[in-house]
Amino acid sequence: MFCLSASFSDYVEIPTKESFFFFANFCCNNFFHSFNNILQNIWENMHKLLTVFLYLVSHFVYIFLPKFPSVVFCAARSCWKVFLDTRFLCRTGDVLCVCLQGMAFSMEERLQLGIHGLLPPCFISQDVQLLRVLKNYDMKKDDLDRYVFLMGLQDRNEKLFYRLISSDVERFMPIIYTPTVGLACQQYGLIFRRPRGLFITIHDGGHIASILQNWPEKDIKAVCVTDGERILGLGDLGCHGMGIPVGKLALYTACGGMPPQQCLPVMLDVGTDNEVRTDFQYGMDCLIQFEDFANVNAFRLLSKYRNKYCTFNDDIQGTAAVAVAGLLAALRITKSKMCDHTIVFQGAGEAAMGIAELITMSMEKEGLSKEESLKKIWMVDSKGLIVKGRDHLTHEKERFAHSHSQMKNLEDVVRELRPTAIIGVAAVPGAFSEQIIKDMASFNERPIIFALSNPTSKAECTAEQCYKLTEGRAIFASGSPFDPVTLPDGKTLYPGQGNNAYIFPGVGLSVTACAIRHITEEIFLTAAEALAHMVTERDLAEGRLYPPLSSIRDVSLKLAAKIIEYAYKHNIATLRPEPFDKDAFVRSLCFNTAYDDFTVDTYHWPEDCMAVQSCKL
Repeated sequence: MFCLSASFSDYVEIPTKESFFFFANFCCNNFFHSFNNILQNIWENMHKLLTVFLYLVSHFVYIFLPKFPSVVFCAARSCWKVFLDTRFLCRTGDVLCVCLQGMAFSMEERLQLGIHGLLPPCFISQDVQLLRVLKNYDMKKDDLDRYVFLMGLQDRNEKLFYRLISSDVERFMPIIYTPTVGLACQQYGLIFRRPRGLFITIHDGGHIASILQNWPEKDIKAVCVTDGERILGLGDLGCHGMGIPVGKLALYTACGGMPPQQCLPVMLDVGTDNEVRTDFQYGMDCLIQFEDFANVNAFRLLSKYRNKYCTFNDDIQGTAAVAVAGLLAALRITKSKMCDHTIVFQGAGEAAMGIAELITMSMEKEGLSKEESLKKIWMVDSKGLIVKGRDHLTHEKERFAHSHSQMKNLEDVVRELRPTAIIGVAAVPGAFSEQIIKDMASFNERPIIFALSNPTSKAECTAEQCYKLTEGRAIFASGSPFDPVTLPDGKTLYPGQGNNAYIFPGVGLSVTACAIRHITEEIFLTAAEALAHMVTERDLAEGRLYPPLSSIRDVSLKLAAKIIEYAYKHNIATLRPEPFDKDAFVRSLCFNTAYDDFTVDTYHWPEDCMAVQSCKL
């Protein structure tokens, strides 16, 4: 008697992918063959009904067999086939498709999947496909065309896309993310091809849960969400800002190895001057990354949810970690401690507050009190130097307001305070004038100058300006990439790019890997220290404050292992048992860009066991 309270798996062995494929293919082939004429009439006369039918069948398999990959249907005239794979239906919304890895399908796979004849009679490896993609990539005339080309590849062949990005991260990161993604967001309406992610508008209030249910992948580990109000330094771009979470999550996979099917980009298009209400539908083990929210919402949402859910704001905390990592590396050049420095910020928004908070934590770790560490940090916003008694200061700015006369001009502030480091995060192009850079060089033997605003057009100064005006003595880092600079004496310096991609992929991978429920500021300080430790003496001699971008995958995995080690040491990891080898554990979770094998497992019994028993009638 079948017991209703028992688990299905108690009575039935869950089949493998191969056995399920064979069974589904056999059933569907026979079913569709029997009703071929009926389907032909439906196709010709009732196209809409056929579409609904396919939708229901695919969701029936998805709902009742959740452990299997999504089922994708392909049509060749009146003959219907079923084959397995891989998020293609989920990501593009296409019901009908033929190939996912192109001519890399073997002859056996083509025959078994029923796609023989639908591809050219040629068989090539992923390596050859990679060379073809590179050849096509080189033919594009500008970065925006290259961005469109790469996004199209991501839609068509996800594994080949990530194989390409991983092959030369330093070359492709500026295309799929900053600075090109800024232009892509501005031109989003023109270059739009296929949707990626979820779009939620202000008119969907009360129905967000049902919208989230429309996303086909259910095992979501990381969500990147933006409201488009402060896209890089470009302002409110609305739903055109979807390029940011899409690009961020692409780097989760390319740099951190997180499987792309576990990542969900979300755009909250709530209009102008409307309150953002965030509805969390995923569990505690799902990471929520806030991205490019305006200052008032960014601080409010982070404060509200950081101790309730697994969430962080990359503009505040991710930027802080990568900036502090650069400062910690710079300390090895100046032979000093963090508490020895006076730092002036151009800008007092999310990034400035996040960096300043982490700097004070680093100073406290060196033995300085909280009050004394705050006095080491000064901020200049659009109204001038932030001082006590100034009107309309936010709570965040009040913490860094000191007793001083009001000053409007950044040049006067630098000349008055004589800082050892200046950090630009206000997206004011050219804010670090020639006079400011020369003054910094006159105060300090090795002035620290960070022009961190994105994209490149918003940088406070260029690497060339900084190095040449200081005769190569400046310790420079930027938010967007700059070309190497050759000084008059023939020495070439390679400016360090303080890219958040050094931080958030490793943080995201570690947090989801060991099921951290709440992301503390100490995690970001741990990440900053680990990143700074990976900078070699050779890197410093070349002017780099960060490891080369070409090694970012290895950097992210090592950083993730360090965070996991910290999490278990301080009892904030909930995954049990604790992995013994943290590095091996992290690497075991990484997305594999090699193609799957779709051939069914076939074999033969001994001849005598396969003898057919017969009789004469």
